[in-house]
Amino acid sequence: MKTPISPTLAMNINDTIGKALAQAGLDTRSGPLQGVTQTIRKALAAAGLGGEASPAAGASDVIEVAARDLSARPAAGDAGQFTRRTLNHPAGVRDYKLYQPAAGAGMPTGPRPLVVMLHGCTQSADDFAAGTQMNRLADQHGFLVLYPEQSTSANASRCWNWFRPQDQLREGGEPALIAAMVREVMVESAATQPVDAKRVFVAGLSAGAAMAVILGETWPDLFAAVGAHSGLPFAAAHDIPSALAAMKGRGVMGQAHFPGTADDPRRKTTHAVPTIVFHGDRDHTVQHSNGEHIVDRARHAVAALGASSESGSAAGGRRYTRTVHADAAGRVIVEQWTVHGAGHAWSGGDATGSFTDNAGPDASAEMLRFFLAQSPRA
Repeated sequence: MKTPISPTLAMNINDTIGKALAQAGLDTRSGPLQGVTQTIRKALAAAGLGGEASPAAGASDVIEVAARDLSARPAAGDAGQFTRRTLNHPAGVRDYKLYQPAAGAGMPTGPRPLVVMLHGCTQSADDFAAGTQMNRLADQHGFLVLYPEQSTSANASRCWNWFRPQDQLREGGEPALIAAMVREVMVESAATQPVDAKRVFVAGLSAGAAMAVILGETWPDLFAAVGAHSGLPFAAAHDIPSALAAMKGRGVMGQAHFPGTADDPRRKTTHAVPTIVFHGDRDHTVQHSNGEHIVDRARHAVAALGASSESGSAAGGRRYTRTVHADAAGRVIVEQWTVHGAGHAWSGGDATGSFTDNAGPDASAEMLRFFLAQSPRA
């Protein structure tokens, strides 16, 4: 069986290559090879292998950037409590942050919805909260927000390990960890702000979006809807090479089994979990075709959906195309937003967080609208 590259080993790949080039008399600090080191680090970071991202190259494309450390100060305007907690679980130990909106006039009574937000590579819970402004929406609408946080010991670039076979299954990996966080919040919040178990939703960016899609497939009894921004479809990869290929739109979907195994424990999407997808058509980190694949799989899990599209422009200037797939009763089950000219960034996000594009439509508000419009599960 092929042995996966460990994060510790992968962290040293770019250094090893740099040393080898130096020993060969090739200087990557200047001349024709000046961009080699940054290219290597960018490729490693994008795959969650511990490389560093290159600086932003220009206004037209959003490139991987370093996450900001926002843990020392609360997000501007947040009126509720934003607390850090730690989950100890057989599958591992992870921190998470929980946002509980302040009680006040107009807040809903009874159990509240819970939105789980999964950050992208190099990001933190605080960074993702600042960029998406989901806590501000929580104050307005009275729901709780859970931000699981990946550890550097699990992935050197803080990516959720969406490409590992063990993390594409219900039990034993990161899906089980995140599901356990949800259950812990349900128990601990029961006395003060109880969670409506029928209205638990999950959304994410990039690697977090890929993990959100996995959670919708592996825990459909827990998550009532999925939001995927710049993500990848379920079972898009099984190791680092296939992950890099999938990100670039060269998927390996349909292979019979994982290398070295008799059967493929993955399967095509079979659970009709409502799904909303955002993706920029200038995304060169995770190609837009991946968003198309997420939509195709989600709509084929439900029989006889009708489609309709509309185009428009966001207040910030970006144009978009919105396509909805509805059932015979008019209920929207799958929704797709293509943000024209946008790169790898959260559409409509706030510049205080990383990986944001404030010129696009507000992905946070649109995902929340989609979530709350879903009929509670029986």
